[in-house]
Amino acid sequence: MKSVALAIEERSPHGIASAISRLITTGDLAPGDRLPTVRDLARDLGVSPATVSHAWQTLAAAGLITSRGRSGSFVRSMPREWMPRRYQGLDGSLEAALDLSRGTPDPALLPRLGPLFASLEVHADTISYQAKPDIPELHDLLRATWPAEVESITVTNGALDGIDRVLATLVRYGDRVLVENPTFPPFLDLLDAYGLEPVGVEMDAEGMLPDAFAAALGTSPSVVLLQTRAHNPTGASLSPERAAQLGRLLARSRTAPHAIVIEDDHSGSISSSPDVTLATTIPERVIHVRSFSKSHGPDLRIGALGGPRTLVDKVVARRLLGPGWTSRTIQSILHGLLTDTRAVAQVEAARETYLQRRLALRAELLDRGIDLPPGDGINAWLPVADERDALVHLAAAGIRVAPGTPFLLGDDVTPHVRVTVGVVPVASASLVAAALAAAAG
Repeated sequence: MKSVALAIEERSPHGIASAISRLITTGDLAPGDRLPTVRDLARDLGVSPATVSHAWQTLAAAGLITSRGRSGSFVRSMPREWMPRRYQGLDGSLEAALDLSRGTPDPALLPRLGPLFASLEVHADTISYQAKPDIPELHDLLRATWPAEVESITVTNGALDGIDRVLATLVRYGDRVLVENPTFPPFLDLLDAYGLEPVGVEMDAEGMLPDAFAAALGTSPSVVLLQTRAHNPTGASLSPERAAQLGRLLARSRTAPHAIVIEDDHSGSISSSPDVTLATTIPERVIHVRSFSKSHGPDLRIGALGGPRTLVDKVVARRLLGPGWTSRTIQSILHGLLTDTRAVAQVEAARETYLQRRLALRAELLDRGIDLPPGDGINAWLPVADERDALVHLAAAGIRVAPGTPFLLGDDVTPHVRVTVGVVPVASASLVAAALAAAAG
């Protein structure tokens, strides 16, 4: 236990918590290791037990240690086994006074479902297992609101399900896939599951950088996987000009002549940015995926994908051998939400609320010397001096954010944390910004 005390230079609660955090990060303290008792460590450091107890509370709030009652405190083991590897880094199961780690919409801003239930059929029936998977009225509405003319559209169980289905029809083990760096961690878990090699492409506020994209095409990728709006984690949105640039580069590429683009528009209805797609330049090579989870409710589990008929038909055929189709009852609910004037107004109000919350927090951070890019959607990408120290600092303030590491490819990157700014009320922006600014430094 003396070795733990020797690693602690600053003997305040924050200093003790930071030193223990570094020991865990470096592996000097491994998952399951027992920590010194509060009294023993207090005696070794020459501080009061209350000081060590405060540090232990901070580490527990950050998810680094856990208490087992009389058995003592231990370094927290890895999260639940059923959770994919990078998802584990986003485990938001711990309590916090203000949880900004989850990347989920504000439940209070989701449209109400109750008024629609009375209009649904009593029985969730279907006339045939071989019937067309999409209800016609939803299919026609999606086609009318798609960002470009499209040959075929089908409904899926959310965006990630759609991306998974497309990858299953396109890739072979060992293929390369271009992704933004940083990117959504489940994308990387999904690529790992298929034995694919992610190739990170640097980005700015308008999307993948053209020069970096052109260089990455030299690796002969099979797929380009990107987010068109409200990029998770940065909040960046692909500009029409950048989309056209990337499309032209791909069209001219000799090393990726058959690469397909998969576009994830996960926050479409609550995004304030224009609807963009590379399909305006290379329609025969683009699958556009749209989700309604952020805007209409994550538990609806519904999205859609559209693209060349040959590719979409393969997805439909493969799904018939598994889930079959997305519940037509849920499709009817979504169609109702997309056409009901009250529900449409609720989603429009949510979009404006998310925008105002983002602007308010950005303005407060700017007053404290942090220039957060304007961005879009519910997430923001905050640069910090040290990721683990920032997590510990914020946990001590009762705020939980997501670590940046799961979003990143490579080690030579600036530390960040992801903040779900969409759930920060305007009235709380000043207090939250003060805590974020202090942790960033």
